[in-house]
Amino acid sequence: MVYVTSPLAVGVFLSFVLGVLILSWWLGRSAKSASGYYAAHGQIHWFVNGIAFAGDYLSAASFLGICGMIAFYGYDGFLYSIGYLAGWVVALFVVAEPLKQMGRFTFADALDARFHSRGIKLAAAISTLVVSLFYLIPQMVGAGVLIKPLLGFSHASGVLIVGVVVTIIVVTAGMVSTTWVQFIKGGLLVAFCFLLTVMILRRGFEVPAGLPVVPQSAEAVQQTGRVVVDPDWPEDRWLQVQQASGAIHSYRRLPDGRVRLTQVVTTGGGQTLVDGLPQGVGANAHDLTPVGAVSALPGGGSSTGPLGPIAFLRTFHGATIETWTSEKRPLSGGRVATVYTPREQTGADLLQPGASPTFSGVRSAKLFDKLDFLSLMLALFAGTASLPHILIRYYTVKDVMAVRKSTVVGIGAIGLFYVLTLYLGLGAMTSGALDVSNTNMAAPLLARSFSEPLFAVISAIAFTTVLGTVSGLILAASGAVVHDLLTHVWRMELTDDAKVRAGKLVAVVVGIVAMLLGIAFEKLNVSFLVGWAFNVAASANLPSLVMLLFWKRTTKQGIVAAIMVGMASSLGWILASAQAYKDVYGWPPEQALVPFSQPGIVTIPLGFLVLIVVSLLTPRPVVRTA
Repeated sequence: MVYVTSPLAVGVFLSFVLGVLILSWWLGRSAKSASGYYAAHGQIHWFVNGIAFAGDYLSAASFLGICGMIAFYGYDGFLYSIGYLAGWVVALFVVAEPLKQMGRFTFADALDARFHSRGIKLAAAISTLVVSLFYLIPQMVGAGVLIKPLLGFSHASGVLIVGVVVTIIVVTAGMVSTTWVQFIKGGLLVAFCFLLTVMILRRGFEVPAGLPVVPQSAEAVQQTGRVVVDPDWPEDRWLQVQQASGAIHSYRRLPDGRVRLTQVVTTGGGQTLVDGLPQGVGANAHDLTPVGAVSALPGGGSSTGPLGPIAFLRTFHGATIETWTSEKRPLSGGRVATVYTPREQTGADLLQPGASPTFSGVRSAKLFDKLDFLSLMLALFAGTASLPHILIRYYTVKDVMAVRKSTVVGIGAIGLFYVLTLYLGLGAMTSGALDVSNTNMAAPLLARSFSEPLFAVISAIAFTTVLGTVSGLILAASGAVVHDLLTHVWRMELTDDAKVRAGKLVAVVVGIVAMLLGIAFEKLNVSFLVGWAFNVAASANLPSLVMLLFWKRTTKQGIVAAIMVGMASSLGWILASAQAYKDVYGWPPEQALVPFSQPGIVTIPLGFLVLIVVSLLTPRPVVRTA
């Protein structure tokens, strides 16, 4: 869809950016040492740190990707919410307190606490860099998605704006400003999502008139304009009628002889056409029609009025919903048509898992499809406790008790948010405001269906969502390079000031790389990209972390081998998967080298196995205390 830039949204957006930059500059005065830059002196209050956990964790994927997935496919998106939240059980009961006791600045500190091994530092630092960069991709893609409708800039411009702002935040004050940005972001995100949910419940459901999902008589449609004969659109399957405006409406023929209206986007030859006209607004242009509606309510009414949380879900369960499918059709001259077709689905079906391509394996009879689903859920469960920017947050509070309290606060805020995502997604699905070509814009467009000011505020909050997570990831990568690689692996003699300057320089480099990746992966759904990041994190980091804590026979060689094998195998699997073939390379997915796309169910156990075997084959560890 073509988005008209809102001056109000621009004003709110710029106010948020200015406020964040001023805050970073002000807080930067107290972060001159390495301890202040990388760990905020360990003096963050546990409640602030807990909300900052939520700010760190509730990324662009959580807000934009999950809401969009629920809005287009129903319950499937909520599976991500369940997986993300369940992962905090591991973080709370397994990792949090031991990690605080063993580490100082980075994930590598904890792994290396018993061994003082350069090999562990090197492996953990590489793993931190790889996972951080992988997780940065969906955040930057989400940034571009937001900026485009908000300011009217291109995706690339949006990514560059976010990249520059977030790099300034990290460079000016490090973990201190990052923590407070995340605290503000986490608090605002949960509060306004709660407000938006209340507004959804008060609006209830309404059946609009003139839904395109209703099949029509072919004869009646032919009388509305000139029938077009095009060899690219066989007449036995399609009926195309050119209207007086010049737009060519394409109807899909149904087995009973009737036809159903579609929306068609054609690309190629340097031009984008919507229903045969250049995409745009005004004369001689055409744009996609907003979608998402209830086509029938239980009992046959036209509206429900305000509903409670349970009544909302019960009514949705009994309603019939207009959803849209999409398919690519190659045309002559190298052009490609994307056809969006409406269909009716019951609410009961949409509240069952397996409707989306990502989770279709749930309903599939094929073993590999089911393994793909189970693998993703395992990665979401195990990946949370393995994300480097989450792990370093345990070092920003003063003691173990503060770690426990802040983790509980974080889980509470995160849990509330993920419950709200179900209402936000279903509200967007029935809002009549969805962009059928962009799943990531569901939440902001839902807000716009209520009012322009709410759209402006929600978009700005979503923007800070990106800022908070990206700044945490860049800081984790910076710490891995300076604290682990430069100081411990290559044993460079750096003063405290030099460590901070080096960290800022690395932050700039990582920020540039993140921008390039965000531009390159524009077309991919942010939730799917996050799933891959969790797979890599869980495969590379979790086996060594868990075994170090609970198996005394673990050796430094075993830790190094587990990290490298877990990281290499998960990355290799992803790059050889059908999803990468289709979405990254543009190759036929059936030629993929591995049978399913999510590697965790293979590579996480592989990491544990490698660690156990290598540890048993190497001498028992000699524990050093200093």
